[in-house]
Amino acid sequence: MSDIIPLEKIEGRILLIRGHKVMLDADLAELYGVTTKRLNEQVKRNRDRFPDDFMFQLTGDEKDKVVANCDHLKKLRFSYALPYVFTEHGAIMLATILNSEVAVKASIQVVRAFVKLREMMSTHKDLARKLNEMEKKYDSQFKVVFDAIRELMSPPQKPRKKIGFRREHE
Repeated sequence: MSDIIPLEKIEGRILLIRGHKVMLDADLAELYGVTTKRLNEQVKRNRDRFPDDFMFQLTGDEKDKVVANCDHLKKLRFSYALPYVFTEHGAIMLATILNSEVAVKASIQVVRAFVKLREMMSTHKDLARKLNEMEKKYDSQFKVVFDAIRELMSPPQKPRKKIGFRREHE
């Protein structure tokens, strides 16, 4: 079976919200070949299949943060509706209620993306644990090396904006 959707595209749409890896209803609708309105209609008709650990609705603040951080969601900025997000299990359940060939094929790719992300996170945790064990074994002369490795493992931080005026002489 050929991949209908590149995994990288799906991985880029998985967000971490409230400690859960989720995908927005609009992104899943696009992947499954339906409109967001149709997707949400089907969810409402089958609400008993979507417990809170499969799906939840974003708050206004969460929606604003997601829109600010995801360029492909600019049209969502002016929508009055708060989007729903779906966990891996919710995304699979969506494919079963949409019951189309596209949705089934796309859901396989969605699951693969979630699994790949989970494997990457597990590898990162294993690396951090091994680094801690090594640090305990070796003396303090290697502390600088371990600190440098930890810094490389952490995600880059955005530079702070400087406040105040610049002088012409500087």
